[in-house]
Amino acid sequence: MKKLFFAVSAILLSCILASGQVRNEIDIPDLDGYQTLKCDFHIHTVFSDGTVWPTVRVQEAYKEGLDAISLTEHIEYRPFSKDIKASHNRSYEVAKPLADKMGIILIKGSEITRSMPPGHSNAIFLSDADSLEQDDYKDAFAAAKRQNAFIFWNHPGWEAQQPDTTLWWNEHTELLEAGCMQGIEVVNGKYFPEAHRWCLEKGLTMIGNSDVHQPIDWNVDFAKGGHRGMTLVFARERSEEGIREALLNRRTVVYHGETLIGEEVYLKGLFEKALEIRDVKKGSKSVSVTFYNNSDLVFYLKKSGHDTDIRYFRDYTIRPHCLHTITVNLDNGVKSGKVNFEVTNLWVEPYKGMECSYAVEL
Repeated sequence: MKKLFFAVSAILLSCILASGQVRNEIDIPDLDGYQTLKCDFHIHTVFSDGTVWPTVRVQEAYKEGLDAISLTEHIEYRPFSKDIKASHNRSYEVAKPLADKMGIILIKGSEITRSMPPGHSNAIFLSDADSLEQDDYKDAFAAAKRQNAFIFWNHPGWEAQQPDTTLWWNEHTELLEAGCMQGIEVVNGKYFPEAHRWCLEKGLTMIGNSDVHQPIDWNVDFAKGGHRGMTLVFARERSEEGIREALLNRRTVVYHGETLIGEEVYLKGLFEKALEIRDVKKGSKSVSVTFYNNSDLVFYLKKSGHDTDIRYFRDYTIRPHCLHTITVNLDNGVKSGKVNFEVTNLWVEPYKGMECSYAVEL
């Protein structure tokens, strides 16, 4: 009986331990020629002002289905420094063996933490984070640039630094012109429409991150299908260099709640890859199209300007991993036309959904 008890206990214990390593894949389609990598480039641990050990961040990322993360500890703000005395590179060094074992791409980074202007910025793909510890912020950015870092401005609309209006300062123009800014966080806990606009106007990469400090499940209700804010990176290969090349060429979409934010070419690519047409039925006055959403993404459709002799939905929701049938009625002898709609949660400009049009004919 004791042997049976211990055997059952061992099995239960192994199941509990194994359950902590289950990877919940985030099902988002790849685009032609690119892999869609799920990334979070703004994360903290106890080596700055976070509350967890670096390996916990790797385990969280694996469990959530991420492909790459960066532990971006503050250079200038380390409230636990009396207890943890270490190089700015140390959190990366602690996490790297487990990241390699679990297949998580770990990118060395740091957060340059200054008052406004210029505010906070992350530098990733560093070789030596210690070199960013400089008195003058310009020297810190220059040190990152010498390492060919990818540098982005963090949470530009953060109320603690810009309480009334989200502004672009002269200092940001200087950083941009000096090659010390390649992107901006469009999402960091919340959406910053000004940052979205600046990315479009100034040719900067759109970034979305969690900026997590506590355990991630304090911030995200995974039981209700939630996810952290993240950057979808369209990389030619699943590697650190593949991510770097994609970021430099602005191949990203920000994934925030049920909203996707990015350039139209990539949003349209995701939308079209997610929907598989399974069947088309044509009647004397109608066409019914059945399709399947093969992704974890939800899409909200709203009818836009159209021929009034073509009747179809006012609003339609495409749920993940479901079959959907849409019927289009053609009246008054019309034989063909276009179904026009806006995908209201795919933002090509601040709060502006992506326009789509599909041809139908009897």
